[in-house]
Amino acid sequence: MSKLAHQIYVFTLVGITVLAFILLGFYGAGYYFTDLDQRFFHPQNNLFKPSGIIGHGIGILGSSMMIIGVFGYMVRKRFRRFSRIGVLKYWLEFHIFLCTLGPVLVLYHTSFKFGGIVAISFWSMIAVVFSGVIGRFIYLQIPRTIEGREMSLNELNSLKVNWYEELQNQFDLDTNIIELLNDSFNIDPGLFKGSFFSKVYQRIKFENQLIRKIRRELKLRKLSKKGSDRIVKIVRREIILNRRIAWLSTMQDYLRYWHVAHLPLALLLLVIMIVHVIVAVLFGYKWIF
Repeated sequence: MSKLAHQIYVFTLVGITVLAFILLGFYGAGYYFTDLDQRFFHPQNNLFKPSGIIGHGIGILGSSMMIIGVFGYMVRKRFRRFSRIGVLKYWLEFHIFLCTLGPVLVLYHTSFKFGGIVAISFWSMIAVVFSGVIGRFIYLQIPRTIEGREMSLNELNSLKVNWYEELQNQFDLDTNIIELLNDSFNIDPGLFKGSFFSKVYQRIKFENQLIRKIRRELKLRKLSKKGSDRIVKIVRREIILNRRIAWLSTMQDYLRYWHVAHLPLALLLLVIMIVHVIVAVLFGYKWIF
């Protein structure tokens, strides 16, 4: 998949999620903002109540999405016979899409009314989604091949091209600018205080300030905008690569700890969901069937 095709793919998934959230909220706003004790008399009650045509349907669809999202990605990741089916990175993005849109639909299925086992299921779902956001951030900090495999430290070091020659050959920069850019990579970890995630935030903020400083220096030397953008792109690439090398082992540890917490939460959510479905069927809630 080309870079443009990948951007269209991600944009489409995000667009579908946002559109579903907005449309359901728009068409059901009158019902959802009605007091619980008055909803029975609302003209949209038979559509948007949890056992209604739309309310029940999106509950089934949302639950199915979460089940497919969880088990589809697990099967693709853990079983070697499926390793040739698509790129793992794209499977992860589709997993995130299903496990984001699914909870959105389930949220509307509940009609924002929580109680009993539904409340446990809902807060389990929120915990899974929130932990997924954290996991996605950690995942992005670990460099990977296009197939999604984690890269070793040796592989990362081999990516560190001689960027001095690259800049000098393409832009004929003077030594002073090269030294300025080189200093930008010698970031002292002692500058950042607090917890690990606080240090992450401080370092990324510091790097962004550094990029802005380099842009100003290049502008003073009256380089073309295209040339300056190209230099900044090379510098940003090297800064990110150095950061990921510095954090590699720590992020790998955090990802292992995250799996220990995320997987049980996801399984708990699925168990409660299955119990909820069984109870609903036993009470005769079978949607349109």
